[in-house]
Amino acid sequence: MAAAGRGSLPRYVGQRLLLVVPMMLVLLTMVFLLLRVAPGDPISAAVGGKLDPAIIEARRERLGLNRPLIVQYLEYLGQVLRFDFGQTISDNRPVLDIVRDNGGATLTLTIGAFAFALLLGIPLGLFSGRIRDSIPDVVIRAFGIVTYAAPIFFVGLLMQLWVARPLGLPTSGIAGPRTMFSLGSKPVTHILLIDAFLSGNSQAIWDVVLHHVLPCFTLGLLICGVFIRLVRVNILQTLQSDYVEAARARGIAESRVLRHHAFRNALVPVVTVIGLQAAITLGGAVLTENTFNWPGLGTQLIHYITARDYIGVQGIVTFFAVVVVVISVIVDIVNALIDPRVRY
Repeated sequence: MAAAGRGSLPRYVGQRLLLVVPMMLVLLTMVFLLLRVAPGDPISAAVGGKLDPAIIEARRERLGLNRPLIVQYLEYLGQVLRFDFGQTISDNRPVLDIVRDNGGATLTLTIGAFAFALLLGIPLGLFSGRIRDSIPDVVIRAFGIVTYAAPIFFVGLLMQLWVARPLGLPTSGIAGPRTMFSLGSKPVTHILLIDAFLSGNSQAIWDVVLHHVLPCFTLGLLICGVFIRLVRVNILQTLQSDYVEAARARGIAESRVLRHHAFRNALVPVVTVIGLQAAITLGGAVLTENTFNWPGLGTQLIHYITARDYIGVQGIVTFFAVVVVVISVIVDIVNALIDPRVRY
């Protein structure tokens, strides 16, 4: 009974939810402190030193920047608990409005990138592990290493030059001007791809889909190499396990052994890695959006970094941190459902 209690799913979920508190506290503290140690006054930097000193001081007081650091920190934690990520200095926009207006573009970009990475990385990893030490295996492994190590902005530029032109794919933006005018002026979900499908306009749907292909594929290559190497290593270990050898000894066909015994167990660690790759994908989305002029949160983040608007930077980075923690918890729970051994 005690062992069953230690391995129960509700107990495991409760433990993971309790760990969210220190994880979030560490992340929020790092975001707060790193932005505060930056040199210069944030108000003067954001407005370019064009305002009267009295007005600058009034703004500092309104934003609470003249208060002790510990007071600012506690107020910051209180705002996050209320799901309030602050208001930017340079253009007085609530960060939640920025997330609402631009988050959909980042969401479709990351989901599309994961789809490309899984559809390409998992089959290549399985095939590479099945033909170990052959020439195709060496080629696939080298491809995985190159895609993992290559700078995402450099790959994006190569894609624009070598892929977009021959195939006639768009190289900038999330949709054409006509589609943006018809759908962007009155958004329904603030996710342009969904709004295009809801509109029933086939030309708008095709336009948005074509604009998604190159950025999603480019960002997908960033994480594709991780899945190739992970799946390959796990399929090699699984093929050498006792239960696979036992299945072969019972006369089960090799194709059935691979499909029902080796492949399924080799894919279990992929679920865990998906959560770990969420932060990397969001980081890659910042560079991808900048390369392809993608109107997502990454583009907004670079804009506020350039403007030295650290309230805007702090709010967007904090939102990213919350998303990563939530995805991590969800992936851990799904992994516990798939593999009961992780509960102990």
